[in-house]
Amino acid sequence: MIYTRSVTRTAQCPPRVLPLIVGVFLLLTGSGAADAQKRKVAPEAREQWKFGVDMANRGLWSEALFRFEQARRIEPEHPKILSNIAVAHEALGLFEQALNYYQQALRLAPRERDVRRNYSRFVEYYQNFKGDPAEEESVTDGTAAAPVLPNNTTGAPAAEGR
Repeated sequence: MIYTRSVTRTAQCPPRVLPLIVGVFLLLTGSGAADAQKRKVAPEAREQWKFGVDMANRGLWSEALFRFEQARRIEPEHPKILSNIAVAHEALGLFEQALNYYQQALRLAPRERDVRRNYSRFVEYYQNFKGDPAEEESVTDGTAAAPVLPNNTTGAPAAEGR
Protein backbone atom coordinates (compact mmCIF):
# COMPACT_ATOMS: atom_id res chain seq x y z
CA MET A 1 0.00 0.00 0.00
CA ILE A 2 1.31 3.45 -0.87
CA TYR A 3 0.93 6.03 1.86
CA THR A 4 0.61 9.68 1.07
CA ARG A 5 1.66 12.49 3.31
CA SER A 6 -1.91 13.61 3.88
CA VAL A 7 -2.78 14.51 7.46
CA THR A 8 -5.62 12.68 9.11
CA ARG A 9 -7.57 13.83 12.11
CA THR A 10 -5.70 11.31 14.20
CA ALA A 11 -2.43 12.96 13.28
CA GLN A 12 -3.89 16.33 14.25
CA CYS A 13 -4.95 15.09 17.70
CA PRO A 14 -2.99 16.31 20.70
CA PRO A 15 0.23 14.34 21.08
CA ARG A 16 -1.03 12.56 24.19
CA VAL A 17 -4.00 10.93 22.40
CA LEU A 18 -2.07 8.46 20.24
CA PRO A 19 0.03 7.12 23.13
CA LEU A 20 -3.20 6.70 25.08
CA ILE A 21 -4.74 4.70 22.24
CA VAL A 22 -1.67 2.50 21.91
CA GLY A 23 -1.30 2.10 25.69
CA VAL A 24 -4.87 1.02 26.17
CA PHE A 25 -4.60 -1.24 23.14
CA LEU A 26 -1.61 -3.04 24.63
CA LEU A 27 -3.13 -3.16 28.11
CA LEU A 28 -6.19 -5.00 26.95
CA THR A 29 -4.66 -7.28 24.38
CA GLY A 30 -4.22 -10.07 26.89
CA SER A 31 -7.36 -9.48 28.97
CA GLY A 32 -9.74 -10.15 26.11
CA ALA A 33 -8.20 -13.44 25.10
CA ALA A 34 -10.16 -15.44 27.69
CA ASP A 35 -13.45 -13.86 26.62
CA ALA A 36 -12.65 -14.48 22.96
CA GLN A 37 -12.20 -18.16 23.69
CA LYS A 38 -15.89 -18.37 24.59
CA ARG A 39 -16.77 -17.74 20.94
CA LYS A 40 -15.57 -20.03 18.19
CA VAL A 41 -13.90 -18.17 15.36
CA ALA A 42 -13.29 -19.69 11.95
CA PRO A 43 -9.56 -20.29 11.38
CA GLU A 44 -9.52 -18.01 8.32
CA ALA A 45 -11.09 -15.18 10.33
CA ARG A 46 -8.68 -15.80 13.20
CA GLU A 47 -5.69 -15.47 10.87
CA GLN A 48 -6.95 -12.17 9.45
CA TRP A 49 -7.75 -10.96 12.96
CA LYS A 50 -4.28 -11.84 14.26
CA PHE A 51 -2.64 -10.15 11.28
CA GLY A 52 -4.78 -7.06 11.87
CA VAL A 53 -3.70 -6.95 15.51
CA ASP A 54 -0.07 -7.18 14.46
CA MET A 55 -0.53 -4.31 12.01
CA ALA A 56 -2.31 -2.22 14.67
CA ASN A 57 0.54 -2.82 17.11
CA ARG A 58 2.89 -1.49 14.45
CA GLY A 59 0.71 1.59 13.93
CA LEU A 60 -0.35 0.53 10.42
CA TRP A 61 -4.02 1.27 10.99
CA SER A 62 -5.15 1.19 7.36
CA GLU A 63 -3.78 -2.32 6.96
CA ALA A 64 -5.20 -3.33 10.34
CA LEU A 65 -8.63 -2.06 9.27
CA PHE A 66 -8.39 -4.01 6.03
CA ARG A 67 -7.54 -7.22 7.89
CA PHE A 68 -10.30 -6.72 10.47
CA GLU A 69 -12.75 -6.19 7.60
CA GLN A 70 -11.56 -9.46 6.04
CA ALA A 71 -12.22 -11.22 9.35
CA ARG A 72 -15.67 -9.62 9.51
CA ARG A 73 -16.57 -11.01 6.09
CA ILE A 74 -16.04 -14.47 7.53
CA GLU A 75 -17.47 -13.75 11.00
CA PRO A 76 -19.94 -10.87 10.37
CA GLU A 77 -21.42 -10.80 13.86
CA HIS A 78 -18.41 -11.27 16.11
CA PRO A 79 -18.51 -8.34 18.56
CA LYS A 80 -14.77 -8.20 19.20
CA ILE A 81 -13.98 -8.09 15.50
CA LEU A 82 -16.49 -5.25 15.15
CA SER A 83 -14.90 -3.50 18.11
CA ASN A 84 -11.48 -3.83 16.48
CA ILE A 85 -12.88 -2.29 13.31
CA ALA A 86 -14.17 0.58 15.44
CA VAL A 87 -10.75 1.04 17.04
CA ALA A 88 -9.08 1.16 13.64
CA HIS A 89 -11.59 3.73 12.37
CA GLU A 90 -11.00 5.80 15.49
CA ALA A 91 -7.22 5.64 15.08
CA LEU A 92 -7.67 6.86 11.49
CA GLY A 93 -9.83 9.76 12.66
CA LEU A 94 -13.03 8.32 11.19
CA PHE A 95 -15.11 8.89 14.30
CA GLU A 96 -18.62 8.52 12.87
CA GLN A 97 -17.74 5.12 11.41
CA ALA A 98 -16.09 4.13 14.69
CA LEU A 99 -19.24 5.03 16.59
CA ASN A 100 -21.34 2.93 14.21
CA TYR A 101 -19.14 -0.16 14.69
CA TYR A 102 -18.98 0.28 18.47
CA GLN A 103 -22.78 0.38 18.55
CA GLN A 104 -23.02 -2.77 16.42
CA ALA A 105 -20.61 -4.58 18.75
CA LEU A 106 -22.59 -3.47 21.81
CA ARG A 107 -25.86 -4.66 20.29
CA LEU A 108 -24.35 -8.10 19.79
CA ALA A 109 -22.60 -8.33 23.17
CA PRO A 110 -23.90 -5.71 25.62
CA ARG A 111 -22.14 -7.42 28.55
CA GLU A 112 -18.76 -7.97 26.88
CA ARG A 113 -16.34 -6.13 29.16
CA ASP A 114 -13.76 -5.16 26.52
CA VAL A 115 -16.37 -3.95 24.06
CA ARG A 116 -18.04 -1.83 26.76
CA ARG A 117 -14.70 -0.44 27.90
CA ASN A 118 -13.67 0.51 24.37
CA TYR A 119 -17.00 2.15 23.72
CA SER A 120 -16.95 4.02 27.02
CA ARG A 121 -13.47 5.40 26.39
CA PHE A 122 -14.40 6.36 22.86
CA VAL A 123 -17.57 8.18 23.93
CA GLU A 124 -15.60 10.15 26.52
CA TYR A 125 -13.01 11.17 23.92
CA TYR A 126 -15.56 11.80 21.19
CA GLN A 127 -17.69 14.05 23.39
CA ASN A 128 -14.63 16.16 24.19
CA PHE A 129 -13.64 16.18 20.53
CA LYS A 130 -17.06 17.32 19.32
CA GLY A 131 -17.82 19.47 22.33
CA ASP A 132 -21.42 18.20 22.31
CA PRO A 133 -23.34 16.66 25.17
CA ALA A 134 -23.57 12.87 25.12
CA GLU A 135 -26.15 11.60 22.70
CA GLU A 136 -25.23 8.01 23.38
CA GLU A 137 -26.31 5.91 26.34
CA SER A 138 -23.88 5.95 29.22
CA VAL A 139 -21.62 3.00 29.69
CA THR A 140 -20.42 2.76 33.25
CA ASP A 141 -17.60 0.24 32.85
CA GLY A 142 -15.18 3.11 32.80
CA THR A 143 -11.71 2.82 31.38
CA ALA A 144 -10.21 2.55 27.96
CA ALA A 145 -10.17 -0.57 25.84
CA ALA A 146 -7.97 -2.14 23.21
CA PRO A 147 -8.05 -4.63 20.40
CA VAL A 148 -8.56 -8.23 21.44
CA LEU A 149 -6.88 -11.42 20.28
CA PRO A 150 -8.85 -14.19 18.64
CA ASN A 151 -9.29 -17.33 20.70
CA ASN A 152 -6.59 -19.97 20.99
CA THR A 153 -3.84 -17.40 20.43
CA THR A 154 -0.92 -17.20 22.78
CA GLY A 155 1.80 -14.68 23.16
CA ALA A 156 0.68 -12.35 20.40
CA PRO A 157 -0.93 -9.01 21.08
CA ALA A 158 -4.64 -8.80 20.40
CA ALA A 159 -6.79 -6.03 19.10
CA GLU A 160 -10.31 -5.50 20.15
CA GLY A 161 -11.18 -1.97 20.88
CA ARG A 162 -9.18 0.81 22.04
